[in-house]
Amino acid sequence: MMPSALENAVYGLVSTPVLHSAVRHGVFARLIEDGPDTVECLAERLGIDQDTLERMLLVMTSLGVVERAAGGKYSVTADAAPFLDRRGPRYLGGFIEHLTLETSGRLGRLDTYLSEGKPATEASPFDDVYRDTESLRAFMRAMWDLSFGMSQELAALAGMAGTTHLVDVGGATGPFAVAALLDAPALRATVFDMPMVGPLIGEDAQAQPVADRLGFVGGDFFTDELPHGDCLAFGYILSDWDDATCVMLLEKAYRACEGPGRVLIMDRLFEDDHSGPLATAAMNLVMHIEMAGKHRTGAEFIALLERAGFADCEVRRAGGEKHLVIGHKR
Repeated sequence: MMPSALENAVYGLVSTPVLHSAVRHGVFARLIEDGPDTVECLAERLGIDQDTLERMLLVMTSLGVVERAAGGKYSVTADAAPFLDRRGPRYLGGFIEHLTLETSGRLGRLDTYLSEGKPATEASPFDDVYRDTESLRAFMRAMWDLSFGMSQELAALAGMAGTTHLVDVGGATGPFAVAALLDAPALRATVFDMPMVGPLIGEDAQAQPVADRLGFVGGDFFTDELPHGDCLAFGYILSDWDDATCVMLLEKAYRACEGPGRVLIMDRLFEDDHSGPLATAAMNLVMHIEMAGKHRTGAEFIALLERAGFADCEVRRAGGEKHLVIGHKR
């Protein structure tokens, strides 16, 4: 009998596209919003092929994502539902789509990387992301889905009371900025990202109640200085880049940080011995394929902060996959 960990790894090639197809055709939405249903009725309501749907439901049942009750009615499991409910803050549909349509196509490069190393001149995936409005919106949707739910916990963990102006560096459409504004009524926030992101700010429903306190500044953090504030945040940004680039960005943050202030790094963290967790190890490989960075331990992030001039650094661990590293400017 194959060990379960190996079995999940081997058949992951099948299960992730199955999840994506189920998201795309509204299978989870119907089961969550309308309640358990039989494969016959579900296929008819969605206008999709019953045989194909049933085979997919069997895969998802084996994964523990879906369960089948007496009478043949399927439902989404309680553990999985928060991540597959498109109305909720932890929805992962956009991220699953990105993994299936974008990341999977790049995994074929691993063989060449192993044989020859990664080319220093390889094109950035951002070339594809920013190629047109549709691609940009799809990527920003994935980033929101991946980030907003966790950002709510991280904003509370950071303790935004007393902070007056948050600058969310490379903040996309503002999942962390919006979460922080919802947590701290006196706060105002500025998202700093490429100019073409600006028109997409505020599209998400959660941003509407805080729209009057949410601003945007367009720019390139490689060539431009950062807007000033008493708290600068890097949400899932520094893992895109190598150590030298991270220090350069953190030095810009130090100059922009109005003391006494601080910088927040939000990212996946390896255990101190790099033994896991799996999501961090998997995305660390994705960073190698798609970007120029890596995931780090808390201590490694603190070393980067100290090189940039920040002091009194600390790690605050959240309950999910992403955690908080804080550096202070006195």
